[in-house]
Amino acid sequence: MIFTPALLVLEDGAIFRGRAFGAVGETFGEAVFTTGMTGYQETLTDPSYYQQIVIQTAPHIGNTGINDEDDESSRIWVSGYVVRDPSRIASNWRAKRSLDQELENQKIIGIAGIDTRALTRHLRDKGAMRAGIFSQNIQEKSNEYFLNKVKNSPLMKGADLCGMVSTKESFVVPAMGKKKYQVAAIDLGMKNGILKNLTKRGVELTVVPVSASADEVLAAGIDGVFISNGPGDPETAKHSIAVTQEILKANRALFGICFGNQILGRAVGFETYKLTFGHRGINQPVLDRSTGKVEITTHNHGFAVKAPIDQITDTDFGRVEVSHICLNDNVVEGLVLKDKPAFSVQYHPEAAAGPHDAEYLFDRFTQLMDKNNA
Repeated sequence: MIFTPALLVLEDGAIFRGRAFGAVGETFGEAVFTTGMTGYQETLTDPSYYQQIVIQTAPHIGNTGINDEDDESSRIWVSGYVVRDPSRIASNWRAKRSLDQELENQKIIGIAGIDTRALTRHLRDKGAMRAGIFSQNIQEKSNEYFLNKVKNSPLMKGADLCGMVSTKESFVVPAMGKKKYQVAAIDLGMKNGILKNLTKRGVELTVVPVSASADEVLAAGIDGVFISNGPGDPETAKHSIAVTQEILKANRALFGICFGNQILGRAVGFETYKLTFGHRGINQPVLDRSTGKVEITTHNHGFAVKAPIDQITDTDFGRVEVSHICLNDNVVEGLVLKDKPAFSVQYHPEAAAGPHDAEYLFDRFTQLMDKNNA
């Protein structure tokens, strides 16, 4: 078999040589690694990975192929994909096509055959950074040429990306079984797993675009409002922050996940900051401070809320407490408002392919709506 040579070039000048995987061409994004040994299809179709080149730390990827049931959205969103040893065959009863075929069909440029362990260690030392994958006529150009193209690509800090992945029009997702709640979901890049976890609890969802006004959100979310995950720098999401402040003023029950946690944090007056490496994978330990329980959770975030973890903070919306922390580095993983019906978490309780330790948070949301509506 003849392979097309490919390069992965990092903005600090590091170069990794491999072979093309998926589509051939060039692509740019922030190089980040994820530690999951499974769930690659869910990772690829997570809108939060928009404008990122994702490196799989697990060496063997693609053995279960691609099916038609596990997508988290309508398409693959990653800018590029990096694996060490792609499976030569797809072996699963649900598989419809190979990972390589799906990447090629959706024009996603990847690279295989590089030492992803060495690459991950490099990023662990230097931090997430811009990168490019090149697999077209690379012999004709110099390393300096590729490096300059990477350095001229967009930064993640300051990137306003939610509008690129949000729905353009509102739509309704009916409750499974009897309807108990009417909730507006602000789509900043929402995953299908969130829709499933809410609707199976009797929630009818009106999914609204990121551009929706506070009045439109409140009209659609009679019982509560959900703020989704999504890509980019939360500091740029000024419209969503302002809408969240109006929701808090209206005393509507509010639940946010991932980017939604950062939006709620900024809405009450906290700052956000870019993590050096970010948290990505399905094995992150988080402490629920209200119960003392440690959960193994799925993460995908490069930004975090800057809030004191050892005290309750007085804000314009009452008292706010850090409800969850990451046990690896004490990063804020959740917020709860003491005087408003609102809370959020930084990680993903809807996680697919798992784990499912934190699914109870969706029940906590329905209980909050019951209490707030009583």
